[in-house]
Amino acid sequence: MFGDLFEEDYSSVSNYQYGNEKKLKTKVLEPPAPREFTNLSGIRNQGGTCYLNSLLQTLHFTPEFREALFSLGPEELGSFEDKDKPDAKVRIIPLQLQRMFAQLLLLDQDAASTTDLTDSFGWTSDEEMRQHDVQELNRILFSALETSLVGTSGHDLINRLYHGTIVNQVVCKECKNVSEKQSAKLRKLPPFLTVSLLRFNFDFVKHERYKETSCYTFPLRINLKPFCEQSELDDLEYVYDLFSVIIHQGGCYGGHYHVYIKDVDHLGNWQFQEEKSKPDLQNKEEIDDDPLIILKAILLQEESNLIPVDQLGQKLLKKIGISWNKKYRKQYGPLRKFLQLHSQIFLLSSDESTVSLLKNGSLQAESDFQKKDQHLFQMHTSESPGLNDRNSCPHWFDINDSKVRPIKEKDIEQQFQGKESAYMLFYRKSQLQRPPEARANPRYGVPGHLLNEMDAANIELQRKRAECDSANNSFELHLHLGPHYHFFNGALHPTVSRAESMWDFTFDKRKTLGDLRQSILQLLEFWEGDLVLSVAKLVPAGLHVYRMLDGDNLTLCEMEIEDGEDIFVWNGVEVGGIPIPTGSDCEPVLINVLHLAASSQGGKCQQLVEAPHVFPSNAEVQAVLAALAMPVAVLFVSTTDSVGEENWVAIPEEDLKKTFREQGLGNGSSVLVQESKDDKSLLLRQGKWFTGASETSWLQVQNLCEVESEEKQVKISATVNTVVYEIRIKAIKELELMKELAENSCLRPIGRNGKLLCPVPDSYTVKEAELKMGSSLGLCPGRAPTPSQLFLFFTVGSDVQPGTEMEIIVEETMSARDCLKLMLEKSGLPGDTWHLRKMDWCYEAGEPLCEEDASLKELMICSGDTLLLIEGKLPLPGFLKVPIWWYQPGGPSGHWKSHQDQVDGTPSPSGVWTATSTQGAPGDLYAEASLRHVGDLEISEEATLLELKSQAMTLSSSDFVIPSPAFLRAWTLESKRPSRLLRTNLQQLKEYKLGRKTEICLEPLQKEENLGPHDVVLRTQMRIPGKRAYAPHVDLVWDTACGWTAGSLRQRIAHFCSLPVEKIEIAKYFPEKFEWLPVSSWNQQITKRKKKKKQDNLQGAPYYLKDGDTVGIKNLLVEDDEDFSTVRDDLGKETQKQLALGKQKSQETLRVQSSDLFSGVKTPARPRAPEASLSIHVGSFR
Repeated sequence: MFGDLFEEDYSSVSNYQYGNEKKLKTKVLEPPAPREFTNLSGIRNQGGTCYLNSLLQTLHFTPEFREALFSLGPEELGSFEDKDKPDAKVRIIPLQLQRMFAQLLLLDQDAASTTDLTDSFGWTSDEEMRQHDVQELNRILFSALETSLVGTSGHDLINRLYHGTIVNQVVCKECKNVSEKQSAKLRKLPPFLTVSLLRFNFDFVKHERYKETSCYTFPLRINLKPFCEQSELDDLEYVYDLFSVIIHQGGCYGGHYHVYIKDVDHLGNWQFQEEKSKPDLQNKEEIDDDPLIILKAILLQEESNLIPVDQLGQKLLKKIGISWNKKYRKQYGPLRKFLQLHSQIFLLSSDESTVSLLKNGSLQAESDFQKKDQHLFQMHTSESPGLNDRNSCPHWFDINDSKVRPIKEKDIEQQFQGKESAYMLFYRKSQLQRPPEARANPRYGVPGHLLNEMDAANIELQRKRAECDSANNSFELHLHLGPHYHFFNGALHPTVSRAESMWDFTFDKRKTLGDLRQSILQLLEFWEGDLVLSVAKLVPAGLHVYRMLDGDNLTLCEMEIEDGEDIFVWNGVEVGGIPIPTGSDCEPVLINVLHLAASSQGGKCQQLVEAPHVFPSNAEVQAVLAALAMPVAVLFVSTTDSVGEENWVAIPEEDLKKTFREQGLGNGSSVLVQESKDDKSLLLRQGKWFTGASETSWLQVQNLCEVESEEKQVKISATVNTVVYEIRIKAIKELELMKELAENSCLRPIGRNGKLLCPVPDSYTVKEAELKMGSSLGLCPGRAPTPSQLFLFFTVGSDVQPGTEMEIIVEETMSARDCLKLMLEKSGLPGDTWHLRKMDWCYEAGEPLCEEDASLKELMICSGDTLLLIEGKLPLPGFLKVPIWWYQPGGPSGHWKSHQDQVDGTPSPSGVWTATSTQGAPGDLYAEASLRHVGDLEISEEATLLELKSQAMTLSSSDFVIPSPAFLRAWTLESKRPSRLLRTNLQQLKEYKLGRKTEICLEPLQKEENLGPHDVVLRTQMRIPGKRAYAPHVDLVWDTACGWTAGSLRQRIAHFCSLPVEKIEIAKYFPEKFEWLPVSSWNQQITKRKKKKKQDNLQGAPYYLKDGDTVGIKNLLVEDDEDFSTVRDDLGKETQKQLALGKQKSQETLRVQSSDLFSGVKTPARPRAPEASLSIHVGSFR
């Protein structure tokens, strides 16, 4: 790593200078963050450079070293502008150190970069990941600086500051002349003393290295007089003060360095909460311990002195940092009881929902509080010596790479021993005094050209931060204007060009929905009537509207509007006089329908006709028959068996009433329609196509060469043993194309979506090429790959759009690294920070090709595979990058309110997230939920769920307090909704098999929750008597150790609601159907024990009960009807019914309109542009 660490390599010096408008080598998307409260800058770790960062910070906080280096001007060191001149002597390392120190002093960024400095060392990216010994680096760096400064006024800089003299004394026991080495004495003391504790050692018995972790104490001030040869000087000449401790954490084969630094010049802001043993803090504790004073103060801050009791508890939490229940409940009881007992001060409303101060109590409270508050303010002001008291002693900071935090001097004692312990000590003479003008003045001693450079850099940083803030808080919306659309074939389609119907609109996401609406109205001067904004999405069938945006006071962030969102602008009712179905339930799906085309004579031809049709996803499957105007027919769906062969399975007649979604049919699914099972019509035998006559014995070849011909396609007779070369030559002849194409053309199968698949080698037979009779082939220019070559598709990024793939032919023996380079060259992409991933069967990015030196054949890459060029280095093995979300369901949590409180309407404390509960079907539960992304967490797969929760707690800056990870419930997130509950805190993440794309949402709770392996969390809702509505949900934990039976669940719910088990009825809610399925309470017969056990398991059909499901509860004591539905359910079912009875169009019209959807829809391709020893070789400056 350090082979040429300090060599004066002029060609590798960065040309970036702040004042000369030069660019950094690495383009940073966001400017570095400003300095934090300490006002000190850290140093970013490049991967393994913590030892370098610790030493650089120590030298930076050695003012005498820093200023001696600053005193060397460009006339002695040279300048970066002259580095390319052949005769110029530019001393790169001192120049880079000057700039580094200037950045640490003056540049407003939280952490400086050592990239330019390490480039001048000659380091590569691999070397920056290696770890080395900081003591050895210190020796090498000083030696290199001495060599670099030869011939300058700073030639003796290191010798002047750090070199001392040791002399060996020889004493005779009797005559004082007998040679015997007794001790070593210090003859000359340097201004700075460096001590290495030598904790790394070698065990000659075990023949292995080890780290010495035993206790080694060292003083903050040391007197070296007993160790000096001359002792007649003043005692202060021998006294040294500790000012830096470099600490090593880990073992002898690896670890991490950070440093404790004393801020000699008072450059940083130090603030540390003192111990509460101070006398002045006793009054503060008395104030905090008196709830009467605090509650009075909160009420005095309200304009009307009136506040809901729930909000009073919240404001108390914000003021003192702890809730009423945790601090005062044990001594004073519940909050409402405390307010009642002090009725001479507080006035509760009749329903105890609000509280105010009585007039006489208000005056008395104000007087008492002003006295207490004035004293408390004075006390807090005196607690911040680091801010205002510049004459105090220097304070200590812990600088850990880019993180800087204040510490106490006594914290150094914790580094005497252990795996994390002191490794190097730096002392300075106590007589070294700093000039008064240097105190708290970072500009002191910095040369003028560096001051100008840093000032210009700070101005540039402010400009970039302003631009970045604007860019980060602005996103682009795609506005689709309703008057430019019409509704047909189940979706919205533009009546004009796409450019005229859709506007790209940039808007600040911190603004409200009302601001967005007003801005759009100003743009649309022609608009008349209501203007409704809805979230839409482009699906294969067209544009579909999902949800209307409501709440003009909410920001776009709060409404979860994302960048690039499609917004449909309309009146909220109809488009072109046609009512528009909305919501995910009726999302249109594009189904490929295959059937026999009728001839003019009424017969059947031998070729299938495939046409796309659009249906709502909640429509019944039998709607296919209505679309084809066929009263009766048999429907088949395509499936794939375990061998990978395609088979067609008939849909049972009773399943024709299931919806497309229930049947598992989505966009691109195929349905075969057959009028009867007559042998004379199309039959399906063993997954192969047959006709009533004989097996199809031809292949269709289309002319896709750039040569015109009279025929566009021809049918070529073939058998399974026909060679592909013969088919290609016959096609060229029948298409009457040039003979030259015989040597430079190939046949490529055409997929169902029209995509050209990989070419078929000429030497293959039809059977070997796995070509189906009757399928289509394309005659394309270019030769087919040989048997030893691979034909690959590749594209840039993971968001693959049809038609954007590029093609390449490579040898199967080529390595993945060489294949990547070839693809990058063909794509015109620069850089070496890319890697390859293979597209999986879901058309998504699969696992990366980590073994870059392995051949494509060894990596099992086959012809026709699609490889993805993904930017960025490969992730480290064994680590996960997990997006973390905070999640709060709508309505109060079950831990805050009982069912009886819900029915009676008794208010309860609200949570941190505010969500209004809708009395209706609980399908609104997730719509009311708050889901907020707080960041990504990089964590080892070996970590436990408890550790993930603990680290996730550090990501959020929420207003609420989470006492411990036990107050968090973890779910996996799918489609912005909680999916799977992660219940065991001590289980490792790898055991959950989360996968690469898993997202985690954490739900804050109001009491600890430690779920067992058999516990199930259900959202229960009590039905409101006399109303077709439900109270807000309450979480219920059900122990299923005794089985998932209906009786066990009823017993648990009855106990939870304090009702007799025979006086309740329960039902599970299916929001996609707007239906409630009662959980039967009658006992089955014991005639078929196995069948009974299976039917009584709520995990199976028809309930499929799981964590997070909604269960409705009905109290038969006050309501005995059998209806669980709500008004919202009725509206939802009516909407589904109207969609099912929509207009039916003829087969030809549907085919023409569907084909129009695919004409010209081609998305353009995205434009993309063994351990080394420390050694030194420094250029000669003599």
